Amino acid sequence: MATLLKNGTYIHPETLEFIQKDILVEEGIDGSISFAEKEITGKYQTVDCSGLLITKSFAVGHHHAYSALARGMPAPPQSPENFYEILKYIWWRLDKALDREMTEASALATALACAKSGSTFVIDHHASPNFINGSLEVLNKAFEKVGINHLLCYEISDRDGMDKAKEGIEETDNYLNSHQGLIGLHASFTVGNETMKAAARLTEKYGAGVHIHVAEDEMDETDSLNKYGKRVIQRLDGYGFLDNSSTILAHCLHIDESEREIIARKKVRVVENMESNLNNRVGYFSAEGLSRERIMLGTDGMHSDMLRSAQAAFFAGQTHDTIDFQDTYRRFRNIHRYLKENGFKGDGDNNLVVLDYDSPTEINQSNFLGHFIFGWNQSHIRHVISNGRLIVKDRRVVSVDEKEILQFTRSQAKRLWERLKS
Repeated sequence: MATLLKNGTYIHPETLEFIQKDILVEEGIDGSISFAEKEITGKYQTVDCSGLLITKSFAVGHHHAYSALARGMPAPPQSPENFYEILKYIWWRLDKALDREMTEASALATALACAKSGSTFVIDHHASPNFINGSLEVLNKAFEKVGINHLLCYEISDRDGMDKAKEGIEETDNYLNSHQGLIGLHASFTVGNETMKAAARLTEKYGAGVHIHVAEDEMDETDSLNKYGKRVIQRLDGYGFLDNSSTILAHCLHIDESEREIIARKKVRVVENMESNLNNRVGYFSAEGLSRERIMLGTDGMHSDMLRSAQAAFFAGQTHDTIDFQDTYRRFRNIHRYLKENGFKGDGDNNLVVLDYDSPTEINQSNFLGHFIFGWNQSHIRHVISNGRLIVKDRRVVSVDEKEILQFTRSQAKRLWERLKS
């Protein structure tokens, strides 16, 4: 059933034009919206948006749903002293502990968080080495249950042995046979040549790009130079991954000038994850030498709030990047261009967020970006529409029983934490 948004103010996501007309929202994947010139008749549900702002919903450029049950988990067996030990003692211990039920709970928790923070599309990078076969379908069904569109991949890696790497390749192959998605690779330092070649064969088979962490820490570059005699971007370029416009390079903190020049010549996207980088003490993102049109924003599993990610990129960028209001908003919205240019479904115009923004000052087209940086936050999100369907109404998820899901996620978190204690 179509939805009629009455009496609100629509903010065009690209031009920032303010339009005060009722909006008829078509239901269905990649549906449209239309502005009412006269009274609309027909069957639809009506949502009164008096005094509210309406705009395109948000999207996450790089997420890790598998980390959703980490909040409050037991401390690692020893305190990490560098990035590799953060992975070894925290995240690789957690992902190895995940089974089917924990994976489902992680995806459902992430989907709820995305919905309530206004994100209706997620690009996720999944890992569960002891539950690989069928893991992407579990994520797919969990996201769809809540109403979150997605682009998934499994994090293929040699770090747990070649049998696990092969399973990751097979899971990717099986999933891409019937779903849109990407080919996930962990990072250059855990993916050897044979696995890289297998991933390259998948890119040729499906036309899909890779989704990989790049130079998140300097160790990734050092490893590549020592093992292969080339830097990470040069290595990836040798497999043809950078010739695919749907390829996503997450982080890119420690790439050098020559690597930036290579990336700038390609149509691949780079995803900035400022808060995660700060948390892991691995450095700061800089857009120097890169196309501003092809930088997206992600959360790296820290949370699902893209407004928060955009503001973090702006504030940290004042001393470590060249970024202003306009560039921050461009990075925030570049994901929509990425999805459209590569023909991915689920990010149509009928994905909307309605904000109850109680600003003490006027908001208009000329000063919108100042409000976006210094004013908007998750608490202002009142309603969320995904594929033309209302999934959040009056700040409550209505597409599923939120209470029931949270009971499930908490029970699975307890199971996970017990495993992490052993």
